[in-house]
Amino acid sequence: MQLYIMRHGQASPIANSDAERQLTKQGQFEAEIMGKWLKSMQVNLDHVLVSPFIRAQQTAATVRATLNWTGPSTNCDFITPSGNAGQVHDYLDGMLASSRGENAIEELLMVSHMPLVSYLVEDLTFDRKSPIFQTAAIAQIDYDLHRMKGQLIRLVSPHDLC
Repeated sequence: MQLYIMRHGQASPIANSDAERQLTKQGQFEAEIMGKWLKSMQVNLDHVLVSPFIRAQQTAATVRATLNWTGPSTNCDFITPSGNAGQVHDYLDGMLASSRGENAIEELLMVSHMPLVSYLVEDLTFDRKSPIFQTAAIAQIDYDLHRMKGQLIRLVSPHDLC
């Protein structure tokens, strides 16, 4: 199965709270570029997990629109910047193990934040490296549910595609 771990696009530093920060025009552009990249890679998402923070919600919405994708999406209040990678890993393993048959999840996108995305890639992969994500970057992990670990295939950012 393929996991796509994405950091939100560039966000405004000004808001009433961190959770309310919105994407800048650049952030919207970055999310669209990455949606087009996913489309060019013929990614067929089965599910999307999204942080409740506005910038992550906006990033996910832009990617879904770019892909013309209307499948299931779940807001997860524990995939915020201060989220725990071990907890998220456990949640993913439970979610993926319980998806069977026609409802099996083979390709999942998670839209979250630094530093969680970096720690999560470290926790989910065999080589245990913590990559630094540029805004809107996506890490692709070829995940083995039986071994509960995977291989980092690539880390792609909008800057790599422009």
